[in-house]
Amino acid sequence: MPDVLGWRAKFGVLAPSTNTVVAPDFARMAVPGVTTHFGRIHIRDQSMNDDDAMDRLLQQIRAEIAAACQRVTTCEPDYMVMGMSAETFWGGVAGSRRFVEQIRDLTGLRVATGAEACRRALELNGARRIGVVTPYQPIGDENVVRFFGELGFEVAAIEGLCCRTAVSIAHVTEDELRAALRRVDGEDVDALVQCGTNLSMVRLADEAERWLGKPVIAINAATWWMALRDNGIDDRIEGAGALLREH
Repeated sequence: MPDVLGWRAKFGVLAPSTNTVVAPDFARMAVPGVTTHFGRIHIRDQSMNDDDAMDRLLQQIRAEIAAACQRVTTCEPDYMVMGMSAETFWGGVAGSRRFVEQIRDLTGLRVATGAEACRRALELNGARRIGVVTPYQPIGDENVVRFFGELGFEVAAIEGLCCRTAVSIAHVTEDELRAALRRVDGEDVDALVQCGTNLSMVRLADEAERWLGKPVIAINAATWWMALRDNGIDDRIEGAGALLREH
């Protein structure tokens, strides 16, 4: 029987327990008949103040993700959405594909990831040379650069904000993000990409596209766009960037 609220699609969403941005972002981009149902990945140690700490954070996610999948699939979702992004870039293209296969094996469902959504968005816009903003430590930025490089994109500049904890990512202000966007932009940069689902960037990216005159891809908007379009849902959404408004 169709779900009375999610009559078009029910999305299972995996997000770290420390993430306070992705759920509100998805809610503000909601369309009728599509509902989101979160499985939280328990983060016991939220420190990410250096490369080793960030690696330990990813290890926690890997240890907990199967249990989170098991919990969220009890609501019988139609599709999975990743409310985290670092792990979807880790290990380059091969690592990203292994991650997708893991979620499919655990849930039996297709999945939208931030890494794949960014690839699709960049190719749709014909972008090759990009600037990137992340909340990560250098080890995270290295994996982002590797992923895009293996796909043939050139990362002209990347700025990792080196957030000290998983929760403090959500404390980064729009002023700080605006300055970071300007630092990784340039006349020879085709598009800007923001990674990190706990960075609040959807509204700012929509505005930045107007004053920069180029695509600014906020990862939560791109992932939501991929999830909707993969499920044949073509609703246009205002205030979340050109991807959701025009494509």
